[in-house]
Amino acid sequence: MANRLAKRNGHEDAQRRSRATANRILGTLRAALNHASAECRVPSDNAWRGRLKPFRNVAVARKRYLTIAEAQRLLNAAEGDFRALVQAALQTGARYSELTRLKLHDFDAASGTIGIGKSKAGRPRRVYLTEEGTAFFHSITVGRSGDELMLHHHGGKPWARSDQWWPMHHAVKRAKLDPPASFHTLRHTYASLALMNGVPMQVVSENLGHADTRMVERHYGHLAPSHKRDAIRAGAARFGLVAASNVRPLR
Repeated sequence: MANRLAKRNGHEDAQRRSRATANRILGTLRAALNHASAECRVPSDNAWRGRLKPFRNVAVARKRYLTIAEAQRLLNAAEGDFRALVQAALQTGARYSELTRLKLHDFDAASGTIGIGKSKAGRPRRVYLTEEGTAFFHSITVGRSGDELMLHHHGGKPWARSDQWWPMHHAVKRAKLDPPASFHTLRHTYASLALMNGVPMQVVSENLGHADTRMVERHYGHLAPSHKRDAIRAGAARFGLVAASNVRPLR
């Protein structure tokens, strides 16, 4: 599977992502096989123990996220109903599929939260909002009631799968974002900027809908305030910056 995906995608980063996907599936398969062995459903685990090895050095930290200035340019470049969808993603870190299922009653103005009823992990959660986020969701829900969808596409139609692709492509082009960003980059942006501003990793993990902090640590941990970084900056030696000399010795 990894070789087929890598061959289809071609470039190096796509190959890495393909092998990372294969590793995740291998982990699930290995867990199922080990469970079968523990339940005495198979005579031996020799067929996979020590033989099925994952690809190495493929689970690297995600690097692309938007700065505040880039996010503002993207919002200015987004048109119509897509701008509200981008704003909702930046304010919550929610996935596209989660945003498109939001109903009006999922916003609780009193607590400043958004309820995500169905997530990738299968568990409901509440996303805590900033004052700006609370004001945004209030602005798009005020005067509306009932069980209707919160975010609409083209005159009241629901956002369908992949409907975000072309609007995002055009908005990124108009905003002149380089390197380009996908809609999922907005989720990375939410997590990255929150951690760099000192939000605890556990809080970011819960808002993103992860069961624990491992996923956030793996992909965004280098952005979080670190005692190692603080220790180095506080106590490591300084040698002074020496300007480069433009004097050349005579031959």
